[in-house]
Amino acid sequence: MRFIAYERNAKRGLAVADPAGRYRGLDDGAAHGRLERALAGGHEGLKDLAAALLKGEPLDPDAVTFLPPLSSPGKIICVGLNYADHTAESSIQQPDYPTLFGRFSSSLIGHGAPIVRPKVSAALDYEGELVAVIGRGGRHIPQSAALDHVAGYSIFNDGTIRDYQFRTPQWTMGKNFDGTGAFGPALVTADELPSGARGLTLETRLNGTVMQKTSTSDLIFDVATLVALISEGITLYPGDLIVTGTPSGVGAARKPPLYMKPGDVCEIEIEGLGVLRNPIVQEGDDAVRAAA
Repeated sequence: MRFIAYERNAKRGLAVADPAGRYRGLDDGAAHGRLERALAGGHEGLKDLAAALLKGEPLDPDAVTFLPPLSSPGKIICVGLNYADHTAESSIQQPDYPTLFGRFSSSLIGHGAPIVRPKVSAALDYEGELVAVIGRGGRHIPQSAALDHVAGYSIFNDGTIRDYQFRTPQWTMGKNFDGTGAFGPALVTADELPSGARGLTLETRLNGTVMQKTSTSDLIFDVATLVALISEGITLYPGDLIVTGTPSGVGAARKPPLYMKPGDVCEIEIEGLGVLRNPIVQEGDDAVRAAA
């Protein structure tokens, strides 16, 4: 199952793809919020939601504004330094425990929405990442059962303001500027992908040029390990996101550094999940106001 959240004619909606890949859905706020509720019902809950949406109207994805598949996740837990090649290019010793930090839902934007370069910095970097979406929650989840708690997967651009990120040992500020966390375009249920979303090609392109390319099999801490380790101390709930980390090729590591600028277009493609595409705009530009 493949779900998208959208806005059309000032109404929020939710749609699901049929077996032929055509979307059908419902334009009402209640439908938009039903994905969060369906996740708590596990695979059967998502199946019931899909069946209801398939009775809705046909939807042309090119005629709607995409929203993040989940607009207000309870937690967005990001993982740093989770590909060895990225750790090496960052001149950091590879940690033997996941480097975790938080994002806030106020930073989220959907597929097609502009990533905003802020007035206070020109160091806006891209980071293509796989997202695991929690279905069944829990605490002290054993690794052997961890994937049973993952409802599906999506794509994330962990847009980072590098100079703010490294002003302190904590990365929170540089990782949470408004309009920098692109998420989508769809939530794809786990049954449509290899176990743990392993072996998928991830590619980040800036203005059509490949910047990052890897396989999700190269994650140091895979999805099951992350769910188990995080849940040792933090209760996971349906709809929580685990953003699993970025590979090498980020702009900050290039010589000279290559940051995203207004007029650029960043695309992140993950095999089986689609393409997350976002233009870059400057804070305060008319394009930002028009997209608000």
